[in-house]
Amino acid sequence: MPIQLIPQRREFFELFTAASANAQAISAALVDLLAHWPEGRDKLRDIRELEHEGDRLTHEVINLLNRTFVTPFDRDDMYRLASVIDDVCDHVDEAADNIDAYEVRDVPAKARQQADVIYRAASHLHAAVSLLEGFKDSKRELAALRELEDEGDRLSREAIADLFRSGVDPLTIIRWKDIHEQLEEAVDACENAADVLEAILVKNR
Repeated sequence: MPIQLIPQRREFFELFTAASANAQAISAALVDLLAHWPEGRDKLRDIRELEHEGDRLTHEVINLLNRTFVTPFDRDDMYRLASVIDDVCDHVDEAADNIDAYEVRDVPAKARQQADVIYRAASHLHAAVSLLEGFKDSKRELAALRELEDEGDRLSREAIADLFRSGVDPLTIIRWKDIHEQLEEAVDACENAADVLEAILVKNR
């Protein structure tokens, strides 16, 4: 395809906003999945579809970058932002897949709390990305997101400690340790996106 010399400002910002909205949606689906597991296992299909949508949006950003000569902000930052938003979806999808693959029966309260933290973090991320066009101030959203990352760390540590104190069989401990860590990775991905957004704002003020 021919390279476009005119900056595609709105299209880039619309794609980033759609990607962050998708990350919020997949996080909401995870909350629903854990709240109603195993009866609500149909939410697995929703999560997989949203993960595919995240991949599609990431590819759209990359394809548009490859066709555009002048971009609205640093090209490398745009690649990074698309990638870290997609990471949120990937980690949520992997955690959901593990819950299914490991044939989990009961979901610990801490796992449901972790899912809620992911959803709140993704919501703040979406709000911050929505302010990206015009490089509007998103410090409040980014600060709230970082506080949630601290909360996610604490929950992950407590959840794993609870596992080893619970007296359950070693296989259950291994399975849930893996799931708790994957849930924490999703929160970390939201914070990584906050770091990229903050760097973009600093460079463009």
